[in-house]
Amino acid sequence: MDQTILQVSDLLAIINQTLEYAYPSVTVEGEVASFKVSKGKFVFFDLKDDSGVVNCFMMIYGLRQPLEDGMRVQVVAQPRLTNWGKFSLTVREVRSVGEGSIKRAFELLLAKLQKEGMFDKQRKRHLPVMPERVGLITSIESAGYADFVKILNQRWGGVEVVVADVQVQGSVAAQQMINAISYFNQMAEPPEVLVFLRGGGSAEDLAIFNDEYLTRAVASSRVPTLAGVGHETDTTLVDLVVDVRAATPSNAAQILVPDKTQLAREIQQKQKRLADQVQSSINQIRIVVNQVAQKMVKEMESALAQHYQRVQQVELLLRQLDPKVALNRGYSLVRTKRGKIVKSVGDVEVGESLKIEVSQATITAGVIDVTKK
Repeated sequence: MDQTILQVSDLLAIINQTLEYAYPSVTVEGEVASFKVSKGKFVFFDLKDDSGVVNCFMMIYGLRQPLEDGMRVQVVAQPRLTNWGKFSLTVREVRSVGEGSIKRAFELLLAKLQKEGMFDKQRKRHLPVMPERVGLITSIESAGYADFVKILNQRWGGVEVVVADVQVQGSVAAQQMINAISYFNQMAEPPEVLVFLRGGGSAEDLAIFNDEYLTRAVASSRVPTLAGVGHETDTTLVDLVVDVRAATPSNAAQILVPDKTQLAREIQQKQKRLADQVQSSINQIRIVVNQVAQKMVKEMESALAQHYQRVQQVELLLRQLDPKVALNRGYSLVRTKRGKIVKSVGDVEVGESLKIEVSQATITAGVIDVTKK
């Protein structure tokens, strides 16, 4: 029986075609060993269990979380033979498995990003006080989304919510959220705040929010960010990098908008305090005005009394200067025929007729003699 003789490269191609047809993608779980990065872009490691080892290869840009020996992971890969006849897995995706490995990956990436200052308080921005337009990045089928919208409408209402419906767990979730961030940031009129929502879940469910590329995309958003991911005890890298972190999706709505009922109550209380302050000021002003008025009345009374005293003194003086008073004391007033008052000898002539006014009568007399003193 004749057998087809193959070249080595043809054999490798046939086997790889067979593998690609039979196993276009496999998911394999194991422990990382012999991890290394070559030339800053090629990643090599072994995946092993108690009785077997398989070589893995991937490009550095596909590695979205830190790896180190001893971590347990799942890889999504394509099996193939290399040109050197060595079997390996060409890895497309890596995700940590188990609480210990997830925690370790989180710690490694946390330390890396902390050195870059990505979580510094100086980078944090304030959220708008009463946003009118909100960008929401979440799954509309999640309970967290329903809770957020319900609380948002109860507390304030009238807020425009633009939703980017994305997966919040799974292999494509991180890239979908990154695309949503880019979409909102490139809007001609972007929303005033971006909100990331995800309800509670296991460490594996929330691990997508520890994705390095997603964390960097959130940090670079020109729109302020708010995260309500998991429960209060859950902490992800997205929680740490956003401008404001909420404990839960419902708490995110509470942070985002004020409670209109509470706000109305506070306004009423402020109005009452203001009215009380105004009334108190009016009362104080009234007291001061009364005091000033009383002082002015006293000063006016004192001034009037002084003027009245002066008038009485002048009146007394005028009375003393009244000719009638002098006449009553025995003096007389002498006038010439023409009515001129006689003050000196030059005012009269011998034989002239004079009128002499005394207290009770007017006497007409003639001048017999004028003698100077």
